[in-house]
Amino acid sequence: MHKFILSFILLIIGNVAFAQPSTMPHILPLKERAAIMDRVLEERFYTLLPRLMEEEGVDMWLIMAREYNEDPVIRTMLPSTWLSARRRTILVISHQPGKDTIEGQAIARYNVGTLFGSAWNPEEEPDQWKRLAAVIAEKNPQKIGINISETFNHADGLTSTEHQAFLNSLSKKFQNRVVSAEKLAVRWLETRTDTELAIYEQICRIAHTIIAEGLSEKVIQPGVTSTEDVKWWYRERIAELKLQAWFHPTVDVTRADPDANEAGRSFSAQTTPEADIIMPGDLVHIDFGITYLRLNTDMQQNAYVLKPGETTPPKGLTEALKKGNRLQDILTAHFEEGRTGNEVLRLTREQAISEGLVPSIYSHPIGYHGHAAGPAVGMWDNQEHVDSGEHTIFNNTCYAIELNAREKIPEWGNKEIRVMLEETAVFKDGKVHYIDGRQKELMLIPRASPNHQ
Repeated sequence: MHKFILSFILLIIGNVAFAQPSTMPHILPLKERAAIMDRVLEERFYTLLPRLMEEEGVDMWLIMAREYNEDPVIRTMLPSTWLSARRRTILVISHQPGKDTIEGQAIARYNVGTLFGSAWNPEEEPDQWKRLAAVIAEKNPQKIGINISETFNHADGLTSTEHQAFLNSLSKKFQNRVVSAEKLAVRWLETRTDTELAIYEQICRIAHTIIAEGLSEKVIQPGVTSTEDVKWWYRERIAELKLQAWFHPTVDVTRADPDANEAGRSFSAQTTPEADIIMPGDLVHIDFGITYLRLNTDMQQNAYVLKPGETTPPKGLTEALKKGNRLQDILTAHFEEGRTGNEVLRLTREQAISEGLVPSIYSHPIGYHGHAAGPAVGMWDNQEHVDSGEHTIFNNTCYAIELNAREKIPEWGNKEIRVMLEETAVFKDGKVHYIDGRQKELMLIPRASPNHQ
């Protein structure tokens, strides 16, 4: 089934992409997006979920939410035309141990797409909770997983009210079989199929193209354009392309001014710098992410604004970027299936410091959410141990490789700066692959022109 879906999706993307005269990859119309999202969900449900439930020992998974009070997981189970749960939506997923089959039911007034047929007739049983209890009794599961978690907010979507009403509907026999579905929820959210990884390449190419447009003379006129102008250009451009921003972009500058201590600035919202007018000689940094076909990107890149007469950046900035790339290499080399995020953090910092780097690591899973479920590898304000970093690394999972390295710039009077980098990547078959590559050279503003020597 999944090979057919992958071929279908690549056919749609490939056929229309060749018709595009510009460098921007083709972005699908909403109707075609919906078809792809539904086919991807069907593939994941029938080919991925049985394995995950088997491995985590859960034979019934309940996902419950009320309209506009969404469980983070339920959004990934809904068909493309459902933008939220309706009234109270209860999804029942049943898997018989030892088999690769799976069944979806909806304790709801409606079918929930094609995967969850309605299993509740209010005219026969007005009480929705009683009907759920009856379905559970019919299936007789040994472990009933619900979305409660102290560590992962993504796996903690069951509200207190719903939790209590659910338990009250069960007999003692089945109450004793209720367990946290934390690991199952995290693995469902973090695991990418081959189809999704193929799609992700195009999504990241779109994001890189938008970033490059914004960090160019098309948008930035030195001495005129402010960092705030560029932020809002990005927001307008994302909206124009019928995409979504999952966070407001950050655009800031680092410059030779010895009194501007950009490297000492905290990442907290309270210390966000005022809008700066972008000037020649500035290092411009962008933090940017989009959502498309339910998947997210998270990227940070840098550009240098040439001074009159310059054709290349100062050597110190070029070397600083190389140090950032080296830190990326050290980090990704320590990814290994079965290791925890905290182990990767410790090993990376030890090696980086031994090589004379000044590292800060704050990489995170990415996928259905920007800051997604899975093992965190450090936090910008915690370089030792992160609770979610105790989760282990699995194959076919994606990460935002996010970090910074400090370096002194000789041309700027040995001022210390931090090179902040972030790229969307996949861990697959024991290796980290940057989806659509990573930045290894500073972008230049303006770009080199054949008419200027």
